[in-house]
Amino acid sequence: MSHSLIAAYYAAFNAEDPAGMLACVSDDIEHRVNEGAVRHGRAAFAEFCAHMGVSYRERLEDIEIFVNSRGDRAAAEFVVHGAYLQTDPGLPAAHGQRYILPAGAFFDIRDGKITRITTFYNLADWIAQVSA
Repeated sequence: MSHSLIAAYYAAFNAEDPAGMLACVSDDIEHRVNEGAVRHGRAAFAEFCAHMGVSYRERLEDIEIFVNSRGDRAAAEFVVHGAYLQTDPGLPAAHGQRYILPAGAFFDIRDGKITRITTFYNLADWIAQVSA
């Protein structure tokens, strides 16, 4: 069940389907992004997804999902293939730059929903790619 939940979350991500992503998370989702503030709750997560859909176009490839024996924690490793479309405050100017970035995420799962997502990637690598 947990593996299929994480797979559904990433399938929705790759389909640019924020409603599908939201269907996978709990009302009290805790979203921890690399180099950013922690977001709490479904509304904050939905806001983040909307922002990402405007500023970035990303597809995750080579996704590997790992789930513990209890099914309450999971991890995923993947490669982000993206384009930077709209400048994010504090980051380099966007003009459609493409990037390829290894990344990973950790999940807590309760009652068939994702309750925590923690994402990691190398921000310095991303900045170097979009600044070149």
